[in-house]
Amino acid sequence: MSNHNGESDVTPTESETTGTVGHVSHGSRETPATFTSSMGVDRSEKARRHKSDRHVAGESDRSIVPKKPTNNGGVPLPAESMEGRGLTKENIQQSLLDRIQSRSSDGTPFVPRSRGLLGVRDAAQQDKTRQFTSLLHHITPELLRASFLELKKRAAPGVDGETWRDYAVEVEERIDDLHGRIHRGAYRAKPSKRMYLPKPDGRMRPLGIAALEEKIVQQAARTVLEGIDEQDFLGFSDGFRPGRSCPHALDALFVGITKQNVNGIIDADSRGFVDTLSHEWLMTCLEHRIADGRMLRLLKKWLRAGVSEDGEWSPTKVGTPQGAVISPLLANVFLHYALDRWSQAWRTRHATGEVTIVR
Repeated sequence: MSNHNGESDVTPTESETTGTVGHVSHGSRETPATFTSSMGVDRSEKARRHKSDRHVAGESDRSIVPKKPTNNGGVPLPAESMEGRGLTKENIQQSLLDRIQSRSSDGTPFVPRSRGLLGVRDAAQQDKTRQFTSLLHHITPELLRASFLELKKRAAPGVDGETWRDYAVEVEERIDDLHGRIHRGAYRAKPSKRMYLPKPDGRMRPLGIAALEEKIVQQAARTVLEGIDEQDFLGFSDGFRPGRSCPHALDALFVGITKQNVNGIIDADSRGFVDTLSHEWLMTCLEHRIADGRMLRLLKKWLRAGVSEDGEWSPTKVGTPQGAVISPLLANVFLHYALDRWSQAWRTRHATGEVTIVR
């Protein structure tokens, strides 16, 4: 299943604002430029080189799409094992979460004060029902600084008109000031600058360009929340996640079609998903894991900041801006509870045959 609005469409605004926690930004939107006659051979060979995560405990931890495995009697195992293994510690440790533990603003190493976010991630992994009541203090000057360095230097400015190079002039002082405002409750979210890009079908896709400080704080918040949410997301969710991408989803689809006796394929698209996402239900989904009132208020500020178009502000009662740094994670959290868990439960309890899901 696919979500063209929330997951796999290329949005130049986003690609020009930030990497998605380090190494995922371009990967989650890339698709092969051309399909040649060797595509099937390449993917089949790729699938044959890997094993199911059900049988390789202690081996490679990389996110891959394995060949459909068989048991000792040669009988194919269920479809879940074809959808790619879940993310593991190795994948996430390549992200911004870990890099901030070893890099200061000038690139020199520094000694971390505590395990911090690594401890949050471990706690979320060990207890899938745990709610986190104290998260905002993990948005430190070090994390804000690292988040600033992640931004694309030539990104289009938002309503503040400020570029990356403008902010870099006095970055240390400005990061300290930003950190103080966040923790005093004085931080105010600015509206997104509305622009439009044409879609292949002739319609226009609305994008939101965030102000520079919004990008910094959203990147920092995303790093904090991903340490928790990535422990919950299911293996068939491939959009806008660390170590996952459209090619991973295509490989899972290819293996599912070529290695199974396929009776039918359903291709579904949540029309206008990101633009019409319910704020109330999104907050309900977030509250399954987040019980820190200050962090929740910060997320609400971005949802309610509105948009500025031709100098005129308008409120946002639904949706989250396409192109905003935090939006892909919010979309994945919503879809995890509204679609992924439901799909998993349905095929486990009601499906009479094998069902492979690719989102």
